Amino acid sequence: MHVLVLGAGVAGVTTAYYLSARGCRVTVVDGAPGVGTGASFANGGQLSYSFTDALAKPGFIAALPGLMLGRDRGLQVDMDASLIAWGLRFLQQCTRRHARDNTLAVLKLALRSAEHMEALRAQLPFDFSFRKAGKLVMLRTENELRAARESSELKRQHGCITRILSIDEAIDVEPAIANMRGEWIAAVYSQTDEVADSYAFLLGLKDWLEARGDVTFRFNAPVKDIVVEDHRARGVLAGDERIDADAVIVCLGAWSPVLLRRAGLKLPIYPVRGYSVTLPLGASSPAVSITALADRMLFCRINGFLRISGFADFRGFRTDADSQRSRTLIDAAARMAPMAADFAVDDPRPWGGLRPMTPDGRPRIGATSVPGLFTNTGHGMLGWTLACASAFDAAEAVVRSH
Repeated sequence: MHVLVLGAGVAGVTTAYYLSARGCRVTVVDGAPGVGTGASFANGGQLSYSFTDALAKPGFIAALPGLMLGRDRGLQVDMDASLIAWGLRFLQQCTRRHARDNTLAVLKLALRSAEHMEALRAQLPFDFSFRKAGKLVMLRTENELRAARESSELKRQHGCITRILSIDEAIDVEPAIANMRGEWIAAVYSQTDEVADSYAFLLGLKDWLEARGDVTFRFNAPVKDIVVEDHRARGVLAGDERIDADAVIVCLGAWSPVLLRRAGLKLPIYPVRGYSVTLPLGASSPAVSITALADRMLFCRINGFLRISGFADFRGFRTDADSQRSRTLIDAAARMAPMAADFAVDDPRPWGGLRPMTPDGRPRIGATSVPGLFTNTGHGMLGWTLACASAFDAAEAVVRSH
């Protein structure tokens, strides 16, 4: 069985691995010159298996006026027709019941992903800066603390253990917090969350799969269309040629809906831009991953550097504000954690990427209404976290269909 995997990011290459493990002949097709050039290149680095709380929740509605007026430094919005349509679906998810169901659905996928990652790591002959770092989510207000307690109890009932810590307890876990200025009142601690370099993972996985002869990679081959004949996906038009296959799986992240529309399918995914910088370590760099919840910023020590990532900009596919937003991220992080990194470095390695967000926060994995056509996309900010279980499930769906 020949399967085309469209997209060489973490979703696509991991899907290729699980398909090859089931005996499929796999070709990965991407318009880029190599793996991981999009959202997988310099993401936050955190494998946040315990932090799957739905973005769509009742509290979001109360905060909406302030967001629209630009009072949130970590979020920018350019309103257009596609965002309005997506936003209306998002607001429908902002109920207690939907927030609970969506949080649990993603949590179950995340916990399975941790298990699959552990099994996969045991096979891989290369290093990708994997580390069991733990994670602290810093809380600033009583409302955040109350919501965190409810969420922690809900997750505990489903096998995910997190603890609410006082600030003194959080400093005991991560002393660098004492040198940070967050005005925090508490923190949520998960000892089991991990960090790893997704780009190094992709480079190593590609070379390993190619060396074993399991997967072929076709780069610089932008997919122009999906070939549908006799009501079934038969392959793709990529570059100047047609590539035939028994099944096609779309793992193109934020660009997935663009291609799927040509096959008559509508996927509720909106591109949300995030940013990162990667800096030399400072005198007081945290070893534990830290998320400053209200500021939409993450601090993650990875590969001997401190990666600072964050923000969520709803501006479609626009990238013209990248330089300004990276500067804002650096300035905000320097004020909050002046000793965490060398903020005066000449090259802070700025990066921006588009996260494929669904209104309910759940990825779209499995068969579509077109026979032979599948998806593994829509992971939002948790693509790296959910990669292994999502790819496993996507591969299972393809194999079961034949």
